[in-house]
Amino acid sequence: MNNATTVADGRFPRLLTPLPGPQARDILALDAAYVSPSYTRPYPLVARRGQGAIVEDVDGNRFLDFTAGIAVVATGHCHPRVVEAVQKQAAELIHMSGTDFYYPSLARLAQKLAEIAPGDNQKKVYFGNSGTEAIEAAIKLARYRTGRDKMIAFLGSFHGRTMGALSLTASKPVQRRGFGPLIPGVYHVPYAYCYRCAYGKEPSTCAVECATVLERELFRTVVPAQEVAAIVVEPIQGEGGYVIPPPKFLRELRRIADQHGIALVFDEVQSGMGRTGKMWACQHTGVEPDILVAAKGIASGMPLGVTIASADFMNWGPGAHASTFGGNPVSVAAALTTIALLEEGLVEDAARIGRRMLDRLERWPERFPMVGDVRGLGLMIGIELVLDRSSKQKAADLRDRAVQLCFERGLLLLGCGENTLRLMPPLVIDAEQADFSLDVLEEVFSRL
Repeated sequence: MNNATTVADGRFPRLLTPLPGPQARDILALDAAYVSPSYTRPYPLVARRGQGAIVEDVDGNRFLDFTAGIAVVATGHCHPRVVEAVQKQAAELIHMSGTDFYYPSLARLAQKLAEIAPGDNQKKVYFGNSGTEAIEAAIKLARYRTGRDKMIAFLGSFHGRTMGALSLTASKPVQRRGFGPLIPGVYHVPYAYCYRCAYGKEPSTCAVECATVLERELFRTVVPAQEVAAIVVEPIQGEGGYVIPPPKFLRELRRIADQHGIALVFDEVQSGMGRTGKMWACQHTGVEPDILVAAKGIASGMPLGVTIASADFMNWGPGAHASTFGGNPVSVAAALTTIALLEEGLVEDAARIGRRMLDRLERWPERFPMVGDVRGLGLMIGIELVLDRSSKQKAADLRDRAVQLCFERGLLLLGCGENTLRLMPPLVIDAEQADFSLDVLEEVFSRL
């Protein structure tokens, strides 16, 4: 696609000013004066409006968004049907608190989530405002249900930043630094990094090795299995680097959890809601959790997090856990519409477009010396950058430079892990937008 066509087509970037532009610079100064410095901003995008996969900044510059608001706007920015549902609900009822009263839509959304969650048993749903709140609910539910207090999580994991969720998180030291002591009784073990196994094992055995380290080492030397309430794991690690374990890794965790009476919790905050080409990432393996946690893409930008478990497992009584705003009517309306759109074809679209991108990307490690690995399912794709293929030395600075160069060309990306670019566009992107993103990356990699 030539540049003139791209500029004229509203589905593609259009850069009118140097970045950041004059109005953006004014907002950046205001932000620096008054907003918490704890936020991480990799480049100076000051967004004003969005539609589909396009974001426009305050100076009229247009960008192709392959971040989807950190995998949140699954149906794209301001999908007309989601906007209509939000506007209609906001004009009728914004809040009464589902903690103390009843909403028809809350019950209907719970029913829908129970129907699409993995497994055939009857489910119940807890509603919060975010992924980290949903993890907090999962921690409390696992402790309540099992009568135990210990938790197992994985190196490289990200489960949120509230104190309980942060205790499980082991993604970056800066996320935990200065906040101790966190909740006690949390133990971290290796994730199945099969493509770069810390144990030097072959990929065919690495998954079992990483899973059974619980039995071989942790349970025998540090914590009795009988005291462990839950194993909390991402079926695909998100912030840890878009790491996809072999199916046998989750199957081994399921076996271990069943053997020792431990709850298996799947954190699908980033990988769920159609992103991998199935509604849930765990459906690629056939493994079902005891507790499923979802957020981000569930309501296309409105705040909502859910904790789903079997009716038998979610057996706590009134007052055990609640949230004033969780499952507010406006977010519920957005979620019901989002799920409808996913079921009408967006999940299949994610699988189809993702396969198209991966077919092209799988040749990149041979074409570009800095591409150490490409991995992904659906529209959850990671490109790991290294200094050279032979040593596979991680190139964090190179990754960060690539993110900046893509921004300067109108493509919004984010990093994850130490040295991985993640491609997580809205599920509404078309083939031409997918190809354009890879054209930009090829240009950037050639320059690097």
